[in-house]
Amino acid sequence: MSFWSAMVAIAAIIAFANIRMNRDKHRGGGGYERADADAAYTASLEREVSDLRKRLEVLERIATDEGETRRLSREIESLREK
Repeated sequence: MSFWSAMVAIAAIIAFANIRMNRDKHRGGGGYERADADAAYTASLEREVSDLRKRLEVLERIATDEGETRRLSREIESLREK
């Protein structure tokens, strides 16, 4: 293989790798639709995290309140007896 053939082969490999790495950026019509979808998805994830944090706060409060825990266990036991 001559020097120039090797240079052409290297250039082709670099071009192919560059196209493979950048193909996702150029898919989907310019990226505007994808940005809107990503923003909506991010907003839904933030709402879900907020809801989960609220639930966790309630569970922590139930687990740490001594009087409330005792009252809750008595109610559960009374329901089991019925």
